[in-house]
Amino acid sequence: MESRGCIVLIRHGQTEWSLSGQHTGRTDMQLTPAGAADAAALRPVLRRCDFGLVLISPLRRARDTARMAGLSGQTDADLLEWDYGAWEGRTSANIRGDLKDPSWTIWNRPIPSGATPGEQCEDVATRARRVLGRCTPVLESGEDCVLVAHGHLLRILTATWLGMPAIGGRLFTLDAGSLSRLGFENQQEVILSLNARPDRPSRSSPPPPPLHGGAGGTPRPGAPHPHM
Repeated sequence: MESRGCIVLIRHGQTEWSLSGQHTGRTDMQLTPAGAADAAALRPVLRRCDFGLVLISPLRRARDTARMAGLSGQTDADLLEWDYGAWEGRTSANIRGDLKDPSWTIWNRPIPSGATPGEQCEDVATRARRVLGRCTPVLESGEDCVLVAHGHLLRILTATWLGMPAIGGRLFTLDAGSLSRLGFENQQEVILSLNARPDRPSRSSPPPPPLHGGAGGTPRPGAPHPHM
């Protein structure tokens, strides 16, 4: 069987709210100078790769990250961040204090409506499944995909890829400006690398040999294989 492609996940660079820990769903934040540097640091890695599909969240922080990283592609509303409803702009500590519930997390309680309707965790997974469905024919052709989006959305998408319920996304961490890769080991959907940045190694196992489905994009002929 011919090898299949992989999905490269890019979380946007730092914003003021990602730095402060405020839940940032549909608020259209711009990158901080450090966030712009995060994005630009991806360019030397990604310029050596060809992708069969590039999908980008419509929000500015993702679009700017893609542009600064040297990527162009289609915007996809299914890659929007989780709609946090009434919790938009709030930190977890603020919310726990207001609710007098020290066990609260975004994962274990319903999301109330606010300025926006809000989404439940499984609603985000429904969108993630649609995105993965768009990637499937590209992967089957042996080409790689790249998704430029947001922390919680990409964590839920990772759980969905692995066949886990949406709440399984709580088990992963994705820092601003990080790269991860989803692919296959034989017929099994797996994580190939997680939460890597150009300035540090991946927190998962070392990357596999440079083959389709085991590379962060197909290297152009004559180019060294990028380590993500």
